[in-house]
Amino acid sequence: MSPSISDFPKALFEVLETDKLQRRFLEALVEFQNVERGSLWIKRPDGYQCIEATGDEADRLVGFLVPRGKPSIVGWVIENGQMTIAEPGKDKRHFKEAESGMDVKSTLILCYPLVLKDGDVYGAVEIIDTAHGGSRLNLSKEYLELLEEFVAIGSIALGNALAFADQKKETQKLKRIIGEFRGETPLVGKSPAFKTALDAAANYARTDFPVLITGESGTGKELFAREIHRLSPRKDKPFLVQNVSAIPDTLLESELFGYKKGAFTGADRDKIGLFEAANGGTVFLDEIGDMPLGLQARILRVLQENEIKPLGGAETRQVDVRVISATNCDLPRAIAGGVFREDLFYRLNVLPLRLPALRERPEDIPELLDYFLARDAARLGLPPKSFSAKAKRALCQRPLPGNVREMENLVRFLLATVSGPVIDEEDIPSPIEHGDPGQTLTPCPAPDQDAAKDGTAGASAASDLTAYTWEELERTYALALLERFKWNVTKAAKAAGVNRSTFDSRLRKLGINKE
Repeated sequence: MSPSISDFPKALFEVLETDKLQRRFLEALVEFQNVERGSLWIKRPDGYQCIEATGDEADRLVGFLVPRGKPSIVGWVIENGQMTIAEPGKDKRHFKEAESGMDVKSTLILCYPLVLKDGDVYGAVEIIDTAHGGSRLNLSKEYLELLEEFVAIGSIALGNALAFADQKKETQKLKRIIGEFRGETPLVGKSPAFKTALDAAANYARTDFPVLITGESGTGKELFAREIHRLSPRKDKPFLVQNVSAIPDTLLESELFGYKKGAFTGADRDKIGLFEAANGGTVFLDEIGDMPLGLQARILRVLQENEIKPLGGAETRQVDVRVISATNCDLPRAIAGGVFREDLFYRLNVLPLRLPALRERPEDIPELLDYFLARDAARLGLPPKSFSAKAKRALCQRPLPGNVREMENLVRFLLATVSGPVIDEEDIPSPIEHGDPGQTLTPCPAPDQDAAKDGTAGASAASDLTAYTWEELERTYALALLERFKWNVTKAAKAAGVNRSTFDSRLRKLGINKE
């Protein structure tokens, strides 16, 4: 008997890191039996996976998965919860593909189940003899009983460590999800297109040069601007935002540059502008393409000279700000059309950053869905919810012209309307029902306004859709579909691309019935 057996429990519980613990556990058992190989296996939903191996050619085995349903020694031990001794050449349970490509094969395998304190079997450990005839394994009853005791101790320690590691991963995920509450920017995604943009943002953060962020609406331009500021040396200074298209032109200049008392009617005191308030930090100008030409010249001076002059003021003031701007407009076309200054474009576009649309990063959609669902449930103090496989598949295939913002709003709608813990495919509203942007109403004939209001609108109608309410358009569309399919609700729902129950529900809300 190896003298190190008595030290095994102490040595095992000295290790805290899961990776080190599973390796020490396995190496100790192999040493006790004086054999060449050992392997640790964990039960997975789709089979049994090797998470650790020791001995020659061990790297060939780590990560290997024995599919569920295929005969294997580890599978038999895990499912039956019993120790077994097997001769690979004779035992039909042996999954020989696990040793494919290995120069030296196993001759005798001793396999124990890994059992938690509550009796649940979560894995198995194989102690493998490669000597001729399996001559090295000590199979005496007394030795095997003692070894079984130490496997039991080790399996509980390892099971707890694995559970702790899983909990740690989940905690890190939750920390990331609620990170924005601590000022961190929630940029979620691992796709190549998204990672390229994220890497560029990190590189730009090291400089003070202007950044121009372009991309479709809803792609996260402000989030990227905040990330650049957060990673920059200016992170402890202000980050101030102005949506250029959000306020009238006459007020925009005073918002950006401030004004002196008496500069105009109502200016009863001095007011500092955005650039001065952000001194030392970052100013983010959103929708820069909508800035009036007259104001563009003043922005150009800020970029060139780092100076501002408040409205009604006689003196200029020096400011130290970094300018990040964003637009979903085609600025070169605006320049050609004479509505945007070419010199300002080149000043703003020193560091260009294009953000990919959601359709360019479809592999990020599942992670984004989980992120928004968990984040908003945590914000509202609601019980956690999840998507069924069918629901997530449907959402991954759904066109989202509003990009990430549209997805975020849709998840919030589902969080508010689904009472159970699981969101299923039937819970997802149709694009028309949810009012997604970018959806065309080409199948819907334009209504006659008076007829639409009393529910008698037909196919012949005026062509100006903007004159009517959403409910009027939806009513007309539903009636047109029903007339086309002779009031067969199932066929009409299929043509609309929604479930029959959803379509039927909308008909009731609109007060439409065959009578």
